[in-house]
Amino acid sequence: MAGNTLLAQNQFETTILNAETNEPLYGVSIGIQELNIGTTTNEEGKAVLRNIPDGEYDIEIRYIGFETRTITRTFPLSEEENKQEIRLQPSEEQMETIVIESTRSSRTFEDIPTRIEFIAGEELAEKGNMKPGDIRMLLNESTGIQTQQTSATSYNSSIRIQGLDGKYTQLLRDGLPLYSGYSGGLSLMQIAPLDLKQVEVIKGASSTLYGGGAIAGLVNLISKTPEDEQELSFMANLTSALGLDLSGFYSEKFGRLGTTVFASYNLGTPYDPADNGLTAIPKFERFTLNPRLFVDYDENTDFNIGFNFVSEDRLGGAMDYVENESGPGYFERNDTQRFSTQLLGNHRFSDNTSLQVKNSISLFEREIEIPDYAFTGYQVSSFSEVNLSTIQEDTEWIGGLNLWTEDFDQEQGDPNQDLSFSNYTIGAFVQNTWDIEQKWTLETGLRGDYQSNYGFYLLPRFSLMFEPSEKLTFRAGGGMGYKTPSIFTEEVERLQFQNVLPIDADEAEAERSIGFNVDGNYKWAITNDLNLSTNLLFFYTRINDPLVLNQTIGSFYEFTQPGGYIDSKGIEANMRWSYQDLKLFVGYTLADVNQHLNDETEQYPLVAQHRLNNVLMYEKHDNFWIGLEGYYYSSQELTDGSTGEPYWILGVMTEKRIGEKFSVFLNFENILDTRQSRFDTVFTGTLEDPNFRDIYAPVDGFVINGGFKLNL
Repeated sequence: MAGNTLLAQNQFETTILNAETNEPLYGVSIGIQELNIGTTTNEEGKAVLRNIPDGEYDIEIRYIGFETRTITRTFPLSEEENKQEIRLQPSEEQMETIVIESTRSSRTFEDIPTRIEFIAGEELAEKGNMKPGDIRMLLNESTGIQTQQTSATSYNSSIRIQGLDGKYTQLLRDGLPLYSGYSGGLSLMQIAPLDLKQVEVIKGASSTLYGGGAIAGLVNLISKTPEDEQELSFMANLTSALGLDLSGFYSEKFGRLGTTVFASYNLGTPYDPADNGLTAIPKFERFTLNPRLFVDYDENTDFNIGFNFVSEDRLGGAMDYVENESGPGYFERNDTQRFSTQLLGNHRFSDNTSLQVKNSISLFEREIEIPDYAFTGYQVSSFSEVNLSTIQEDTEWIGGLNLWTEDFDQEQGDPNQDLSFSNYTIGAFVQNTWDIEQKWTLETGLRGDYQSNYGFYLLPRFSLMFEPSEKLTFRAGGGMGYKTPSIFTEEVERLQFQNVLPIDADEAEAERSIGFNVDGNYKWAITNDLNLSTNLLFFYTRINDPLVLNQTIGSFYEFTQPGGYIDSKGIEANMRWSYQDLKLFVGYTLADVNQHLNDETEQYPLVAQHRLNNVLMYEKHDNFWIGLEGYYYSSQELTDGSTGEPYWILGVMTEKRIGEKFSVFLNFENILDTRQSRFDTVFTGTLEDPNFRDIYAPVDGFVINGGFKLNL
């Protein structure tokens, strides 16, 4: 009986080609859903599907940007039916789902000179399972990016790219700056991932299109848009720390109209795994609503409008106080209200030339309360842009104008240290992408910004791509950036804006930067089943005249510029192995960040000089997946002059599809229960008058979360 079974196993061999160019396609998914077997093509477009019993089966062939094909074969196959070439037709509709929007280019991901990392599709869904209430996990697992917790009580976090402070990274939503300024470290905690289509990351100065603030880089969150098929999806998640996340997303097209609606409710229960009387996870309740309307006015004009509303009450501190909201003990309360509008419009003058208009208005109110002190502020900011792009045979041009306005009104706090301010920035930019020849592509850009308080800045940028073969790609880029002085920094957040003196615009200057990066990417098909993709990046960024917060002789804090510079240099190395249903990702980051101030050189605080990212995944497509992840952080210098301990974080994540519309997931996060409170202190003093130390390791420890997803 066993011998008959072995004899009945067949294999299907094929080569997948682009029907328009006749070039082989790498990474095409080929599978038989009925048998739960699948594979992918190598760099030569070849694939072998093994262990197929006798009988008739539908073989599905899928590749992003191309039409999905289903072919029927009866096994065993004749020699003529096996080893045939199959050609896939490009699909305009599917190509739209992988357009990299941050560069404003019509080119595919592989043809863009600017180095871009993106998270989309199944990878985005898998990472979203781990933290359904916010986007920290989406970013923290990427090489070269660290989400740094900035508060022991409120759980605030910031994005650090290549070791640089969070204030040097721009966080965008569909190319609009909705999360900057006063919202600070709360932004990452208030963005749920269910309505995201993809996340795009550009590391290094990204000045041309988005202004000077993106010294370290930018993160652009791309929202889902209505597709031809209706989508109605729900997610529910519960954690062992008694957290609850409920999300719902709906999208549909109605002829020339379309809509998306996202809503979520997130609840946190005060959690103290260290039993030290202090919340590792604060008590919070948050509601989010984000509806959008899409209009295809005619064949040449379309636009969409929407708004985003977030309301949250967050309370952390001494457990006794937080649980009862009264009594003795330190506490920090953050009440926030966010309302923002979004408008994006496009008009095509011809197949090659189009005009785009963008606008957003953001209203953000936040009240911070600690014992014996309260600070309240109201921020109104806006962003407007108009740009014109044209595509020619060997080149693309885009040029435009931007206007930023920002107004902050301190409503409550110390009247002798009023932090209110108002400013605007006008910018003009032009960018060109040029195919010099078949293997060389050059992207150049130039921006000029006038800031009402600090003057004019000229920012050049370039990116060069060389493709000696389909397997090997080199990119090099660099540019200049600037960051105007702002009170909204991680240090001020830790002080709850108390005793912080306003910045004197007549004395302060903008921080100026210059940065470069060089990287190479190689794809190698070792066998039909075993594939390797590697990437090595070298980076360097220098920031001149950094703004530093110092304590005065009294109890106040003021910003100064002692001269000198901060530089970040290092390496990012990535390897991605795939063998049939197994995938292994290994990433290493070396970030050597130093501050050179007052003729002294010190290591920049809260930067793990060495980081390892390891993920092993076993996946049966559309059926089941399980992953094991391990992250290592080397010791970090702390602001008090001490050195933090190195540590590992391990986790297990899994999801199982049940039918076509339902799936369940379960994750074991930080199974080693790595907590800063186990090998170091989080605070000194008493719970009534704590002195908080830097947070450089997890404080919440081992947490299990699980739930379900329903797609109707």
